[in-house]
Amino acid sequence: MSLSLGARFVNASSNALRKIGGSLDNLGAKLEVAKYTERLVPSTRFVAVNGIAPTVSKQAAFIAPSANVIGNVNVGNQSSIWYGATVRGDVNTVTIGNNTNVGDRAVVHVAKIQGDLPTVIGDDVTIEAGAIIHACVIESKSIIGSNAQVLDGAVVASNCIVGPGSVISPGTKLESGYYYSGIPATKTRALTEAEIASITSSAKDTAELALEHAWECSKDYKQVVDDEENYEDAMGRDDEIYSKDAGVDADVLDQGAPGMIFDTTLSRPDRINELQGK
Repeated sequence: MSLSLGARFVNASSNALRKIGGSLDNLGAKLEVAKYTERLVPSTRFVAVNGIAPTVSKQAAFIAPSANVIGNVNVGNQSSIWYGATVRGDVNTVTIGNNTNVGDRAVVHVAKIQGDLPTVIGDDVTIEAGAIIHACVIESKSIIGSNAQVLDGAVVASNCIVGPGSVISPGTKLESGYYYSGIPATKTRALTEAEIASITSSAKDTAELALEHAWECSKDYKQVVDDEENYEDAMGRDDEIYSKDAGVDADVLDQGAPGMIFDTTLSRPDRINELQGK
C-alpha cells in the first residue's frame, strides 16, 4: 500500500516539475532578443548585445551551425560564415558585403578602447580559415590568406591578396593590385591578370559550395535518417536484378516490390556462394 502511495506521489511530483520546467522554458523564450530555431546541432547562436541583434540577409548563402554572430553585425546577400568562425560586433559595428565568405575558425572583431573603429568588409571577399580581421577595412575583391591578421585601422584595397600567416600592421594601407606577405606584411609583387580574376571566382565558388552545406545543415532528424537508409539501400542493391526506381508496382521473384531483403541467401539460394562472400 505504501509503495503504491509513494509511486503516486513520485508521479504527481514529476508531472508538476515538468509543468514548471515548461513554464520556465516559455518564459526564457519570451525574454530572448534574438530568436533562433533549434536544429540537429543546437549550437548555432545569433546573440544580441545591448539590445542589438545581428542582421543576416534572407539571401545569405550559409551561416554554419557552429558559427557565432554577435551584436551589431550585418551580413549581405550570398555571404557565408563557416564552421567555428566568430563575427563579434559587441563594441562597434561589423558590415559584411555580398558574396563574401568568412572561413572556418576565422575571427572578425572591432575596436572601441584604442579607437572607435568598426570593421567593414566589401563584396567578393574571401577570408580563409583561421584569419583574424580586427577593426579594419577590407575593400571588395580581395583575399585574406589562412591565419593571416589584418589589424586596427588597416585598409586592404581591392584586388589585393594577403598571403597565409602574414600580418598587416595597424594603420597600414595596402595598394591595389599587389600580393602582400610577411610579418609585418610588405608588397611582394604585382598580381597577374589570372590571379586578379581568381579573386572573384574564388568567392563565387565558395558561395556555391555554401549552398550545399546550407541544405545539409537545414535537414531535420527524419531527413537524415532517410538519407542514411537510402545510402545503405543503394550500396546493398544489385541493380542487375531489381531497381528501387521501378516503383511500388514492381515485383521480384513473386515477393513484391524491391527491398533490401531481396539480396539475401533466402531470396536467391542459387547465389549462396556469391552472397556469403560479400
